[in-house]
Amino acid sequence: MSIKLSSALRLPFYLLTICAIAGSPAAQTRPSLNMYGATGLIDMPSGEMQPDGMLTTTSSHFGPISRTTLTFQITPRLSGSFRFLGVRDWNKNIGCLPACTGSDKFNTYYDRSFDLRYQVLQEGRYRPAVTIGLQDFVGTGIVAGEYVVATKHVTPSVKISAGLGWGRLGSYGSIGSPFGARPPLVIGSGGNFNVDQWFRGPAAPFGGLEWQIDDKWAFKAEYSSDAYAIEAGARRTFDRKSPFNFGIEYQANERIRLGAYAMHGSEIGVSLSFMAQPKKPMTPLRLPAPTPIKPRPDRAKAPDEWSADWVTQADAEQILTSNIGRQLAVDAIAVHSLSVNAQSATLWIDDKTFDSRANAIGRAARAMAYMLPASIETFRIIPVVKGQATVAVTVRRSDLEALENSANPAADLWARTQVEDAARYGAGRPAADLYPMFNWSIGPYFRTSYFDPSRPIRLETGVRAKVDYSPMPGLEFAGSLRMPVLSSLDDPRPASNSALPHVRTDTALYDRDAKPGLEYLTVAKYFRPGKDIYGRVSAGYLEPMFAGVSGEVLWKPATSRYAFGAELNYVAQRDTDMRFGLQNYKVLTGHLSFYADLNRGYSAQIDVGRYLAGDVGATLSVDRSFDNGWKIGAFATKTNVTAAQFGEGSFDKGIKVTIPLTWITGKPSQKVFNTTLRPVSRDGGARLNVRDRLYEKLQEDDSPSYDRQWGRFWR
Repeated sequence: MSIKLSSALRLPFYLLTICAIAGSPAAQTRPSLNMYGATGLIDMPSGEMQPDGMLTTTSSHFGPISRTTLTFQITPRLSGSFRFLGVRDWNKNIGCLPACTGSDKFNTYYDRSFDLRYQVLQEGRYRPAVTIGLQDFVGTGIVAGEYVVATKHVTPSVKISAGLGWGRLGSYGSIGSPFGARPPLVIGSGGNFNVDQWFRGPAAPFGGLEWQIDDKWAFKAEYSSDAYAIEAGARRTFDRKSPFNFGIEYQANERIRLGAYAMHGSEIGVSLSFMAQPKKPMTPLRLPAPTPIKPRPDRAKAPDEWSADWVTQADAEQILTSNIGRQLAVDAIAVHSLSVNAQSATLWIDDKTFDSRANAIGRAARAMAYMLPASIETFRIIPVVKGQATVAVTVRRSDLEALENSANPAADLWARTQVEDAARYGAGRPAADLYPMFNWSIGPYFRTSYFDPSRPIRLETGVRAKVDYSPMPGLEFAGSLRMPVLSSLDDPRPASNSALPHVRTDTALYDRDAKPGLEYLTVAKYFRPGKDIYGRVSAGYLEPMFAGVSGEVLWKPATSRYAFGAELNYVAQRDTDMRFGLQNYKVLTGHLSFYADLNRGYSAQIDVGRYLAGDVGATLSVDRSFDNGWKIGAFATKTNVTAAQFGEGSFDKGIKVTIPLTWITGKPSQKVFNTTLRPVSRDGGARLNVRDRLYEKLQEDDSPSYDRQWGRFWR
């Protein structure tokens, strides 16, 4: 098969040649985003990657096409994107009658898609950065394409990109089909991995350049290999006159970038990108100054100070507990219990402030060094979670005194610190004023729903009241009541067409009827059956749609990166008014779970079992966590429900994002913002939303996690 290079495609060919021979200093420009929300030029991708860990959101618009994309730099060389696409005037120019079905029944067509990009080569002096990408590799395939692209700086401020695209990126100016014909797309219920299409069919070159004019302004020009065969061709939503695009972009600050473009010879485009680097907080962490380590006097010069006679004082332990409690109250750390003898002290703490456990342990150690008699050499600090002792962290007082001002105090102290399971120490005798615990709050709340074809974004705001009451360690009563004030979640929506029990697809009925709604009303008991083992039993109205009983056991060694859990639930579906009534649907559901800390902040979880709709299968979750509490992950569930039974999307999948409040405010806090983005929410693969699952509460209480965060001990 011959491959021809037409005169119109000489620019990409020249760019490829320059990429191969150019030598330049190290890159000086920041990688920018294209209108697909991926690293690239205007519509075309580039070979660069965003900084490791970067999370970006891009909203772009030209003609009838709007795209909103969330992109995460998973590793230095791997990135993933989730995109929501809208194409207006879908039927305007093709004469579709009101009786249209499927996607044709909407004047604006909406679609969701996922991308993956991997950088096989990083840029060097003579070597371009080279990236292989899959665009819309799972879904309906309306924007599906594959590419190989290279990017090279020819000067510190000018870089060029050139590549070869397939799918829609090979739809204009094709040079042939080097890997054979592209088979027809099989959409089915959507969500399929169309592997047999990848890098098949016509291939076309593309290319462009970016000039960083100064710190704020950049100019872009590209030759596009996308013919917009559906939007400009079959649907005639706009007139594509040219393959050339030009744009100017403005970097307002390190987190906001705006762009304006001349698109395809007929349209004006705009884009707005927000960039969040989890590693770099919006506000630097501001912690109150810690208590300095108080050195003990020289034993030879002050032997009386080292006397252990204090242990004979009847109220010594009570006085020391009170003194340390006052010291730690400044940091909002509660003393759960204290046990002392002449040489050692064990302190149980209940930390409700710091997002890093190492912070709380460090503050507790300082308070002990400041308040305890000089004869006590060994400090054992045990965090208490849900009334249960987790791990015991043992440090020597002499090490604290010697290492506080050393060249590398965190590493030096960690090498001498012991971490073990705390089950054998129990939770101690609670301080006299600690129980009962009672907390309540009333404040605003905000709820969202995405990706409904009739209304892509739905919002609700109102007032929420919460209460938590613990009469003794490990026993907790909790409730939450919400009252919507302004809402579009209750707007009419089509009735569920699910072939499965409506365990999630009737959510719209709950949004309509629950005014007010009891979100949960539960009693929970937490306990420790033995070494490395934790337990939980919860009962009541467990979540907005289900009530019943939930039990869980977790095996989580204090020094291991791995954990195993088992959960069993028997629940009934609640009435749609979210009060006290129950419907007839009941189900026994449960899972066996395996948790793995993969090091460097990556973790994986596999859950195998029975879901709410009675289907059986497994969920794989992969997360990346940052030391400051950020967490970004993806999950997918496959069960014995067929794609046709599941409905749109074929199987459950989505993205989870956790943002700590500390990252925004710079003040110590354990509060976080959680959101889950699903392309579509269906009944297959739906799991019970139980509050305070054990691994979620205990994930950071082990020596590998402390090792990562131990630098915060001294802060």
